[in-house]
Amino acid sequence: MKLYKLNTHTRGCNKSYDADLVMNLKDHPNANVGDVVEIYAPDEENGTHLLLQITEFNGSCGRDVISIESGIANAFKMRPYSNVVMRIVNPADVALDSIEITFKDQYMGRSEMWRLKTYLTDTCVYVNKKIDYNDMQIRCQVYEMWSQGERVASGVITEDTKIVFRSSTSMVYLFLQMSSEMWDFDIHGDLYFEKAVNGFLTELFQKWRKLSCNHEVTVVLFSRTFYAAKTLDEFPEHMRDCLQQDYKGRFYEDFYRVAIQNERCDDWCTVLGQLRKLFTSYQATVLRYHERENMKIPPATNSSATQGNFLEVLNISLNTFEKHYLDRTFDRTGQLSVVITPGVGVFSVDRELTNITKQRIIDNGVGSDLVCVGEQPLHAVPLLKFHNKDTTLTSADDYSLPHWINLSFYSTNKKIAYSSFIPRIKLPLFGSQLTLHDGVGEGEGEENERHFLSCNQSEYKHNSLFDYDAYDEQIFQPLPAQSTCSLQRVVRAKKTSVPSLETYAYRNNDWENLTPTQIPAMRRKMSDPDIHHGTSAMLAALQPDTTNLSESLASEKNSRRTIVSIAPIVRPGRALINPFDPSQVTIKLTSNRRRWTHIFPKGPTGVLIQQHHYQAVPAKAPQAGQQKPLQQIQNNCQTGSNNNNEQEDYGCESAEQYDRVSSHSLLSKSASSQSFVMGDEKMDFFKRRQSSLMNAQPANVPNLTATQAKSYLWGATGEQEWTPAITTGVDWKSLTIPACLPITTDYFPDKRSLNNDYVISDYTLLPDDVNHDYAQSRAVYRKPLSTEEVCKEIVSQRLAQGFQLIVVDEKPPSAGGCSSGSAVLPVKPPCEINKEYLLSIGRIFHKISLSGSVITVTGYRPRHPYPPINVDYRYRFHAPQHETYEISGVNFTTEKLENFNWNHMDLYICTRGDVDYPLMESLKYWRYRMYLLPRENIVTKIASCQRCDIFPDVTADNTREQVEDFVRLIEAVSKLKRQYARKARDSPIAHITKRRHSTSIISRPQPNQGLTNSPFRERVGSNRLPEKRPSINVRPKLENGRIPRIFPATDAVAAAGIAARDDQDDGFHVDIQFSPNATLAEIFEAMKHPVNGVGFFSQTQSLPSCTFLSYDALMWLKTRLNNGRHHPLDLLEAMRKERMICHASGDWKKPVVPGFVFYYVVQQDKNAKDYAPPLGDYSAFVNEWLEIEFQGCSFLWHDEPVTTPVPNFLRDCPAPQSWTETCSNKRVYRQSHLEIDVNQKSDRMEWGHVKHHTVLQPRFAFEIVVEWVTSSGPIVADLIGGWMRKANQFNFLVSVPADPMAEPFTKKSDPLRGPIFIPLCTTFLPNGAALFEEFPEDSRSDRMLFLQEAILAKFGFLPCVLEKKFSVGKDLPKEYQYVHCTGNMFALIRCATNNYQVESPILQEANVTRCVYGHTNNTNVPKKVGFLWAWNHMIPNKKWKAQTINNSADGELFQLKMLKDFREFCSNSDQRLSTFWAQSQELKRRAQKFENNNNNTEEVKIRA
Repeated sequence: MKLYKLNTHTRGCNKSYDADLVMNLKDHPNANVGDVVEIYAPDEENGTHLLLQITEFNGSCGRDVISIESGIANAFKMRPYSNVVMRIVNPADVALDSIEITFKDQYMGRSEMWRLKTYLTDTCVYVNKKIDYNDMQIRCQVYEMWSQGERVASGVITEDTKIVFRSSTSMVYLFLQMSSEMWDFDIHGDLYFEKAVNGFLTELFQKWRKLSCNHEVTVVLFSRTFYAAKTLDEFPEHMRDCLQQDYKGRFYEDFYRVAIQNERCDDWCTVLGQLRKLFTSYQATVLRYHERENMKIPPATNSSATQGNFLEVLNISLNTFEKHYLDRTFDRTGQLSVVITPGVGVFSVDRELTNITKQRIIDNGVGSDLVCVGEQPLHAVPLLKFHNKDTTLTSADDYSLPHWINLSFYSTNKKIAYSSFIPRIKLPLFGSQLTLHDGVGEGEGEENERHFLSCNQSEYKHNSLFDYDAYDEQIFQPLPAQSTCSLQRVVRAKKTSVPSLETYAYRNNDWENLTPTQIPAMRRKMSDPDIHHGTSAMLAALQPDTTNLSESLASEKNSRRTIVSIAPIVRPGRALINPFDPSQVTIKLTSNRRRWTHIFPKGPTGVLIQQHHYQAVPAKAPQAGQQKPLQQIQNNCQTGSNNNNEQEDYGCESAEQYDRVSSHSLLSKSASSQSFVMGDEKMDFFKRRQSSLMNAQPANVPNLTATQAKSYLWGATGEQEWTPAITTGVDWKSLTIPACLPITTDYFPDKRSLNNDYVISDYTLLPDDVNHDYAQSRAVYRKPLSTEEVCKEIVSQRLAQGFQLIVVDEKPPSAGGCSSGSAVLPVKPPCEINKEYLLSIGRIFHKISLSGSVITVTGYRPRHPYPPINVDYRYRFHAPQHETYEISGVNFTTEKLENFNWNHMDLYICTRGDVDYPLMESLKYWRYRMYLLPRENIVTKIASCQRCDIFPDVTADNTREQVEDFVRLIEAVSKLKRQYARKARDSPIAHITKRRHSTSIISRPQPNQGLTNSPFRERVGSNRLPEKRPSINVRPKLENGRIPRIFPATDAVAAAGIAARDDQDDGFHVDIQFSPNATLAEIFEAMKHPVNGVGFFSQTQSLPSCTFLSYDALMWLKTRLNNGRHHPLDLLEAMRKERMICHASGDWKKPVVPGFVFYYVVQQDKNAKDYAPPLGDYSAFVNEWLEIEFQGCSFLWHDEPVTTPVPNFLRDCPAPQSWTETCSNKRVYRQSHLEIDVNQKSDRMEWGHVKHHTVLQPRFAFEIVVEWVTSSGPIVADLIGGWMRKANQFNFLVSVPADPMAEPFTKKSDPLRGPIFIPLCTTFLPNGAALFEEFPEDSRSDRMLFLQEAILAKFGFLPCVLEKKFSVGKDLPKEYQYVHCTGNMFALIRCATNNYQVESPILQEANVTRCVYGHTNNTNVPKKVGFLWAWNHMIPNKKWKAQTINNSADGELFQLKMLKDFREFCSNSDQRLSTFWAQSQELKRRAQKFENNNNNTEEVKIRA
């Protein structure tokens, strides 16, 4: 064995030592780059074995010397200058089965995960290795690796390695179920609430801190209140809005208290204090919420955990998570909802709601964890007990074991001195202790109990003759193997239960003649779609039970307990689930069952394991054909050694013993973090990676899923068998660094089921042909995607929408693709198929095959889809800063995934986002919505004065700078360069730098190169036009773009609305002043001047030569016209009519519009070598370029007379609220194509769209939305980050939610968010006079809106222009939305005109008005006037918290101070509202006086 001397090096210090491993090629003549070597110390054959990959050879490294990066050497305890053995190993021997990778503070979509997986294939990794994938700008770290049933410290990622992505910055919803048990005591004498908060949550937050997680967290307390009432009439009017009735007719109401909303904290301890405070008053508040004086309400009780609103809570979080593509943040990935319950994991649920929840959780790929702080029961949990609506004697309870909920049991580490016994059964209360409370809460269970216990002993003593065990054995016996078509009769009579759906059949005795065609309809009504039903439905005609057992039953009620059939009973084709022995029933494998399995590692026995289930006693011998799924761990917790492996691979240090006892299997070691924190607590498994394992072939372990198409009912993997000896701990890993939905799965239906159960459709794409046509019709030529790229992108899009790639183990050689290919389609000769991908989501499968230049997409969708279900749910919720529990309603629906228009999406990709295939709402494209707001440093100003209504007083009118800044930003977005001469600000002499006029560009191709006569031009960035590339790097090359202008502070005159400006200061060098009688031609010639004219853009594709902005031309003219008779805009329009200038698309019909709008000089030398003609196609032009009109800032280019400001609500003719009311035919938004990958980093073609307002109005928010499907999160984040830096001087970009107000009863609304209603006092005038009495009645409601708008303006709110929501109904209420100039809050005002009637309470509108404005169904109630106020949850709260007001006593948050002060103002405290009204009236009087004086002087002049 040759030994090498080991050196260490630090990366980055020396160019030649930049790899993990550096070695000399002379030592290794046979080694190649990419080989994997194993390094270990010779004396420790079983010690640390480190695997590294050779990435480069280095001659400077001496002979017989290797050098390892020092961090790795330390981690693997390799001493520098020691001797080591190094040998090349076969990658297959050291291949990893699965690897976990963690990342934080970035958004990684599923298509990026797939690309990262491809990038990592065939590379060597070790624990804690940092991975930088520069093409995608992704940073992540290796967390844990498994190979051949053990955890290892290094290995090689192969094609078959499953990669699990875990995010330490996720969206986490923590729901605390405040059921009646929260006020009970556990076995240690703690309240369950204390156990949940002081125990579980405290430990969870500590683990978050240790792993430096930075989740965005929402904490919600929820409960269900039952009312003891028989009819709705017993409830007073105000209570009826949210009442629901359950299957037994009981009335109940659900309450949600949002304690924390979307917060990120470094230290969560303060939150625990908040929760304790809420706990003390929670029950009293909720149960007595409706109490009013002199009003009787039915008695209220809190439900038990079992009866609670568990599924509703999961659905509420899903309603939020489903919209992840709407409010995309770039520093979050992953979604997790955790329900913490004091119960034991048993819930009584509605069957329909279960099916909805299950389908939604699985389809959306959201992690759902249930943490029980109660004791673990003796049966399998989580257990859903379906509401049994059938009350007949023979009905039995039906259960489901949901595999889509990850269950944990939290137990504290307290020791009782006298006993180690943990009771796992809760005894029912006896006799007199049974109160009404329990009867209502627990329902019949307790009633039966009461009856059972109160019965006379002798009445039921003889029941013991009944052999219950034999009876159970009979009922739960698994069905015999079934043939799929023939009806089989079972000879032996079975006493069993029948769900009510089937009862009709045996009454009519027509079971025998039932045909198989009638069966599916019945079968679909059965409980769990996953449970295997024989097609025959196992219809057995049973003989009546002759033994007269019924006499021996104690009473009718008691007979419910021992269900014995008297009538002939039919058994549906599904074994009932016995929660005490669930392994008797195996279910058919489905894609749903396997959706999450690839996140679990394989244990030593070869089955997938969940590391927080462990067996406390040695399990019984495995049955034939079934592998024992679990680690058998010795009962003696102290030794903590692992029975299955001879060596103690993962020994528990005594210090962490409590952790292992409380929660974790030995397999995953104690706290999930400790093994990977590179500190003193190094794991033992670094020491031993047995070399035997390295060289051994993988053990040939039979796999449950491979050998049989069945799986166990219980558990997330379906491969672990439940036994009563299993103890479930807490899955800390899932709760600290939740896994993202894996991108691979392994289930594909077999040939037979494909033919019987699926509908097949297919279509082909020929990207090359499609591309050719579309690329030529583009304004800007862009290289189309190759067929290979299109194929990859098509797969990417499916992954992004929740599909998973199917990895099929054994591929028969005949079909070039997977085994199923031959089942349905004629097999193409294998030589022709290049690639084939199989994908699935739910019961939908896609096969995408690439053959030559043809892509074939084959879809398989279920022949009998589940019927769509819709549940309308009402509840009350109380969000932070709200004062009451408000009414809200939401719909839970299953989505019809088969209706997604994939053909449209594929053509969108093929044509590279052409206008013929626009992005539609149903395609669920991602979007990032921003407002551009003027920058004003007001938080500091508010700190210095006590009040917040100071905004108009402090803002000088810096419209000019904001418009300039805006132009700079849109140039950056459009990636344009300007060729400008700018005057240097600080030099006393205005020296002119020579402007490069477009004629000086030499790289323009000759006209004879065929460029001018073809409709498109050379691709951006081609070698012919180096100058033309529009994407300039913003930061280093400022001189290429516009040179920023800096302006002197405007003086007081500017504040009054007239800008006093030095002519020299607008950045144009004033070289000429036109005389008042200058001709149009003279002005035009000066404009064209290469040095002193208007600045033209440097040559860019699809822009003609000599292109300029109308805004620049107006500003240029203003400085050169002595405010004579010429209005600059009229001059430009005259030039257009004279055909001197024209819109840059070449469309003569477009008039001159002031703003960021392109025009070009028509009269130029057509023979110049750099001449470029206009496109001549307006629609293609606007699809490539953003054009924005400027309104309300004409004073910038033309001095306007001063008017005294009369408040709008007091003017005789109020001005319209925004430009949309005067130009109703103009579009509010326009969309343009957007190149996203400006820095050319990505290895995929990335593009998107930008949707923006068509008009910029000063003191209004300007909206920009980036939309994309074919881009990577980090790249989009990079682009938007660049814009934010660009807009930074006088404006700033702030991200805003798609639905800022989140009003209840609207479609996309977030169920746990809602606006705060702030009423406006309207009765402050003396003698109770009404406002606006002096004005005509029909204008009053509008004037009220303008008054509200004026109040908002005082507080610094800017109006947002929105598209009109409603087209039908002329008299729907007007509503205006506002955003605060800091971007932190939104406000909405709504006015109902007098003739607006609420037609029916079903109307969403009516509901909103009723809930938020305090209405009832009665339409005659006077409408309240007020504001809806909402927070911007897209601003991370760390930025929020930074805005504390320093000199305030308690470090008050600026936002909360604003809200408090706004409320005070609106309620007229300290007469502030009255004062405001009086000041406004005074302004009006002054204006009238001023006007009268003017009129008088004019009259005097006339007389004279």
